[in-house]
Amino acid sequence: MLGKYNKKAFISLGLTFILMWISEAEDAHVNYNYTTKPRVVLPPNYVKEMRPPSRKGSPVIVDFSIFVVDINSINVEDMDFSQSLYICVFRVDMFIHQRWMESRLEISDDIFEEGDDYVTLLPEFFDNLWQPDPYFLNSKIAGFGSPYISTTSLLRYKDERETKNFHLDKALKIATLTHKFTSVTLYKNKTVRYAARMHAIIACQMEFQLYPMDIQVCPIYIESFSSNNQKVKLRWSDSGVTLNPELKLLQYNLGQPLELEESDGYMPEKVGNFSRLTVYFRFERQIGHHLIQTFAPSSLVVMLSWFSFWLGLDAIPGRVTLLVTCMLTLVTMFTGLRADIPPVAYVKALDLWMAGCMVSVFAALAEFVVVKVLDVQYQYQVNRIPKVLPMRISNMEKGQCATVASWEGGAVRSRKATQTPTTPGQTSLQGNGGPPKPARRQSLLSVAWTDTDTGVEKIMWREIDKVSRAVFPILFFVFVLLYWPILLMKSS
Repeated sequence: MLGKYNKKAFISLGLTFILMWISEAEDAHVNYNYTTKPRVVLPPNYVKEMRPPSRKGSPVIVDFSIFVVDINSINVEDMDFSQSLYICVFRVDMFIHQRWMESRLEISDDIFEEGDDYVTLLPEFFDNLWQPDPYFLNSKIAGFGSPYISTTSLLRYKDERETKNFHLDKALKIATLTHKFTSVTLYKNKTVRYAARMHAIIACQMEFQLYPMDIQVCPIYIESFSSNNQKVKLRWSDSGVTLNPELKLLQYNLGQPLELEESDGYMPEKVGNFSRLTVYFRFERQIGHHLIQTFAPSSLVVMLSWFSFWLGLDAIPGRVTLLVTCMLTLVTMFTGLRADIPPVAYVKALDLWMAGCMVSVFAALAEFVVVKVLDVQYQYQVNRIPKVLPMRISNMEKGQCATVASWEGGAVRSRKATQTPTTPGQTSLQGNGGPPKPARRQSLLSVAWTDTDTGVEKIMWREIDKVSRAVFPILFFVFVLLYWPILLMKSS
């Protein structure tokens, strides 16, 4: 009986060992397959930390190209203040491609499909190869994969700034171009092609002197991080930078062709010269929105203020209300526009337009004040009555004056004498044959005078209103004719 139990225990133990051996063999087989995949093309003595061999003194050439999928989130109002410069951020979604020659590969024809001269491998294979290390020099946030990740990063970046927890060092992330959202292609001539989908939030210094007809040139700098220009040289491929044909921006026109540049930049923090690629994006602001929302309404408000010159002084409430409403409308309009751009210290083109419109309306309001003062003086001179009138009536009742008509005739003659200019050879009505006195109402300070040709009395404030009906529009049109050609000339 005891032997029977020992036999069963021995069989169970043997089966257990067999199962464990099978499991270890499978694990070993899996690990063997995973670790030996790179060995298909890599020699046993391959060291990925060393760059591919090249001629003595010549660097490894890395061809670089970019396909821009989308450009959005150009935030002008969310700007950082760094080193006395305003920095704008915009997001770029793109495909990047790198190509270089790796002469140490041992590529067998068995890995290629029939008729193909290339094979695409998994991204894990890239970790076993030597790889260049370019990065975006002026990026704040960069990453790989879906553009929705970029949107989340941008929102988090804005939230941190709004809560005043934003630090520039925290946002400056180096985008090394190696990640699982990539692909590696090997060619029979031992060329390695690396591709990745990524996004980057680029910092750009903007100038607003010509706003809203400004043109912003925003560069993207791509530089080798650890290998200087004697070891690695970056250059643009034949395709360079390509834009998505369906790419359209909301407020900007993207100027083409894009300007590409290859240079060597000295980096004092890394003590050396490093190969650098630069692509300049030219953003031309669309003026149509501002023509409809800013320039056309403000011009109509200025023209509306000119209607006050056709309103007489008997409509004082309406004239004052019209001018004050025009002024307040312009102030409200331009206050809302200034909230869309950063508070820069210099004068912008929009500020000059604002100043021209507001000065025009303010001058119309000042003109009303002047003509009102002149009208008050005119009414005072016309309607003043001699203070001796009660005394004359009293003397007439006592018989000391013949009739009221005799005084009225004298008063009428006296008024005519004040309204009729005296000329040489003409006897003044104010005296009895005395020498003629100069006519005071012909001077520039007079509030009214008589036209010598027509004999019609002209009032100063009415003449000022008539002249203003032509002078104000002419001056404003001269301002417009000077403003737009100069602005277009500078923006071009």
